[in-house]
Amino acid sequence: MYKVTVPQQCGCFRRAGKEALSVYDDKDVALMEATEMVNEMNESFCQKHKFNVVEDGNDFVVLMSAGR
Repeated sequence: MYKVTVPQQCGCFRRAGKEALSVYDDKDVALMEATEMVNEMNESFCQKHKFNVVEDGNDFVVLMSAGR
C-alpha cells in the first residue's frame, strides 16, 4: 500500500474538497496522483502557499510552504 497524505490543509484545500489521505496499490500511480494534485493546487489555489511532494518510504507527503 502506498499513501498520499496532506498533513497541513490550508483553507483553499478544504474548500476544494480534496482528500487528505489516499491509498493506492501501485507506487507509480500514487506518485502520479500526488504530482497531479500538487500541480493543480499550485496552479489554481490562491498562491499564498506553495506545495510539493516528498517521498517518505512507501508514502508521498504533500507539503505546504509559505507563499511564492
